Amino acid sequence: MSNLLSSLPKTVHISLILGIILFLGLFFQNGGFEFDTLFWSWIFRYIHVVVGTMWIGLLWYFNFVQIPNMPKIPDEQKPAISKVIAPAALFYFRWAAALTILSGLIVAYLNGYLHDALKLSYGSGIPKHTAIGIGMWLGIIMAFNVWFVIWPNQKRALGIIECEPEIKAKSAKTAMLFSRTNALLSLPMLLSMVAAQNLY
Repeated sequence: MSNLLSSLPKTVHISLILGIILFLGLFFQNGGFEFDTLFWSWIFRYIHVVVGTMWIGLLWYFNFVQIPNMPKIPDEQKPAISKVIAPAALFYFRWAAALTILSGLIVAYLNGYLHDALKLSYGSGIPKHTAIGIGMWLGIIMAFNVWFVIWPNQKRALGIIECEPEIKAKSAKTAMLFSRTNALLSLPMLLSMVAAQNLY
């Protein structure tokens, strides 16, 4: 068992296999179900939740763990964070953000509310679409921040792109402020998403 759990790829593969076994159990217990729009909506919602958990989990890791504790780390140990941990975390962070938005838009399209939600239900007045639309727009803004503000600035701050020390310091501050902005928007975004699923 320790051999399995000491390898991340093996752990992920076994987790996927367990998920497939569970899915098949639910499928056959239910007498099967059609591979229709409802099924594909469920698949993409599952993907949306998985990658969204990765995205927001890493956002909170940066804001609750890494950023507040960096000043406490001795200077000679900081390269372990800036050269190894942060770039790896930022890879999963930015791609999870992109996949969260893409899968969410697909779910909205498959369920027929994409256009109405993006216009915040203006004209139709469907409260559920207004709520999910607010969550969608907050998520889109947050993903924009990840790809077009945080990531370009982090590349300079982490030394992935060479620049002058003052630009590096300014980039680090900008990345932190926009990461903190996303942390600020995360709870209203999640509230809107959950409200749309449960209050209407």
